[in-house]
Amino acid sequence: MRFVSRTATATGCALALSVSGLIFSGAGAAHAGTCSTGYLPLPDPVCTPGSYNPDVTQSTINSTICVSGWTATVRPPTSYTNSLKAQGIIDYGYSDTSMSDYEEDHFVPLELGGSPRDPANLWPEPHYGTETSYTKDGIETKLKNAVCSGRITLAAARSAIRTNWTTALQTTGIG
Repeated sequence: MRFVSRTATATGCALALSVSGLIFSGAGAAHAGTCSTGYLPLPDPVCTPGSYNPDVTQSTINSTICVSGWTATVRPPTSYTNSLKAQGIIDYGYSDTSMSDYEEDHFVPLELGGSPRDPANLWPEPHYGTETSYTKDGIETKLKNAVCSGRITLAAARSAIRTNWTTALQTTGIG
C-alpha cells in the first residue's frame, strides 16, 4: 500500500505540496513519491494492486455486471475520485500534473466487479502513450461481454486484467 492515505483532503495537500515533491501522511511525516511509473502502461502493483467488489461473483453476474447500466449504480462521483487522482499524480511522481491528462481508473474495472471506492483499485492512468486509458476501456468491454456470454469466467477475466491488461484478451483466448 501507499505510504499516504488518499483521502478527500488530498486535493488541497496535492496543490500545496506538489512544488516540493513531498507528501504528508496523516501522522505528519513527509515522503517523496512512493509509486513507480516504471510499470506503465500498468500501475505499480504495490501501490495499486486492484481489489474486488464483494457483491460481484460468478453467481451474481446476471444481476450485477451483466445488467445494462449497472456500473452507473456503483461508480463513485468525481468529487470522490478527483481528490484521489490529485494525490495519485503525486504518488506516482508524474512530471505532467495536469488532471485532464489522466483518468482516475479502476484497475480492476467496474465492468468486471472491481471495487468502486477502494484506493487500492484506483490510480491516475495516463491518456497519453501507446497503451492508454482509452485502449484499456475497449479491452474491459470485450472481457465483460465474454464473461456475460459465458465464454470465460469472471475469475479468468479478473486474473487476466490484473496480471497485464495489455495481454488480457490473448491470455483469455478472446482476442
